[in-house]
Amino acid sequence: MNESKLLNTKLKTVLAVLIIYVICFAFRAFEYFVIKTDRTFFGEAFIHKLIGIGLLVAAVFAFRYKFSDIGFKTGKSFFDILKGLAFGIGTFIIAYGVEIIILAASKDLKSVEFYVTAYAPNGNQGDHREFIFFLICIIGNIINVLMEEGVFRGLFQKMLADKYHFLIAGLIASLLFGVWHIISPLRDLIEGSSNTPRFIAQSALLVGTSFLVGYKFVLMGRLTGNLYMAMGDHFVNNTIVNILHVINSEEADHLQTIRITIAQSLSFTVVLVWYLIVYLKNRKNKQQLEEAK
Repeated sequence: MNESKLLNTKLKTVLAVLIIYVICFAFRAFEYFVIKTDRTFFGEAFIHKLIGIGLLVAAVFAFRYKFSDIGFKTGKSFFDILKGLAFGIGTFIIAYGVEIIILAASKDLKSVEFYVTAYAPNGNQGDHREFIFFLICIIGNIINVLMEEGVFRGLFQKMLADKYHFLIAGLIASLLFGVWHIISPLRDLIEGSSNTPRFIAQSALLVGTSFLVGYKFVLMGRLTGNLYMAMGDHFVNNTIVNILHVINSEEADHLQTIRITIAQSLSFTVVLVWYLIVYLKNRKNKQQLEEAK
């Protein structure tokens, strides 16, 4: 294939990814701006993610993939999910610990409590302690993980990696994942509960953080050969901030942004070091094999 045809094929692949992304984002925007499910009894915007799962299944058949091709492999699924859960819990234990130490040192720590909230950039909303809300939170985040990991780290990564180096494919998919999270601050801006400077600041933080988290999941998928460890870690990332809260003298989760930043920076660093160690080891083994020929 000459360079012109190769470039044309690559551009067609990116275009196909963007078309699927825009369709998913349109349903996401409709739910956030019109249905507003996250402001109802459920406290979760889950309808567009169920639709996204449907679109994911349709795309797998349309592109003649197998589900194993996009990371839903059989075999180590349960074990890798447990690894992801343990990894996520471990990093957040450290992050919560730092937050508690900071508040305790300033004599501003009141308590640590379990209850369900809905995440929002301006502060979590709600205080639900009934079992049904914990169940809704867990089910909602399972749906979220299946859709986002299946679409961004599964389908998009597979489509792009067929034409680009997997690191480049990961950059594109992770950038789309970052922009995916702009919807909440955008709604606040349009509704008038936020202003332009705050929108820019919140969007930059959410897009940047989500990009890094997404790329961490890309590397996890490369290292494990499937989506399951990333799914377990993703589930913890989303769920724990909705159910475990640090209370100071004035409010809940006053240092939540710091907590999340610590947890995500730590986990990204660990996964990056893990990837570099494996990469250097594999390169060394390859060189040794070539020298032995």
